[in-house]
Amino acid sequence: MKILVGYKRVVDYNVRIQVKPDGSGVVTEGVKLSANPFDDIALEEALRLREKGVAEEVIVVGIGPADLTAHLRNGLAMGANRAIHVTTSDAVQPLVAARAFLKLVEKEQPGLVILGKQAIDDDANQTGQMLAALWDRPQATFASKVDVADGKVTVIREVDAGLETIEADLPAVITTDLRLNEPRFIKLPDIMKAKSKPIDVLELSSLGLDTHEPLKTTHYAAPPKRGKGVMVKDAAELVATLKQKGLL
Repeated sequence: MKILVGYKRVVDYNVRIQVKPDGSGVVTEGVKLSANPFDDIALEEALRLREKGVAEEVIVVGIGPADLTAHLRNGLAMGANRAIHVTTSDAVQPLVAARAFLKLVEKEQPGLVILGKQAIDDDANQTGQMLAALWDRPQATFASKVDVADGKVTVIREVDAGLETIEADLPAVITTDLRLNEPRFIKLPDIMKAKSKPIDVLELSSLGLDTHEPLKTTHYAAPPKRGKGVMVKDAAELVATLKQKGLL
């Protein structure tokens, strides 16, 4: 069985985001870019399933500009067998990403597709669900535990009320939550081995999919600065202050 893993590059979570002066986006020049943390968790889970003998091959997929290759090498160093780089200079929204993944699914015929539940840049939390709908296969989102056996996957998922256990037939789509696992540390010998692993490069336009974006971002702005806090003596003064500010 093959496992296809989404591997998106985002601004590192330790970096303080700055909006460009013209409001056209966020500053990425000279900023550290890293794997989306939830995608690292997805790749780790795929590697663990391969180590258990559930899968034979793990393929990481990245959609982005030409310089994404170095990022995919990190996924190969972590342990993936090979990578697929879908090149595009345009920003990719979840629906187009899901359509691109569907084309790769049709080509590779994986038994599992594992994606991070969301990317920390747009927090959309949509690609996995959209792919499952387009593929017409079961989905298990927000996974905190994954077991595969007898052509089925059992997933414990995190929901508002606690934990939910579901079982789905393979092939299926899984999106990973934060507590599923702890991604492994990449060692220097693995980085050297990754240099010889194959990366297939495809242009997004060559996949023959509809790249029309139904949504268009017109402007970016930083959140307004919070005002200075006010200390109140009791509930009555709190209510009076809220009324004064027009909040009650």
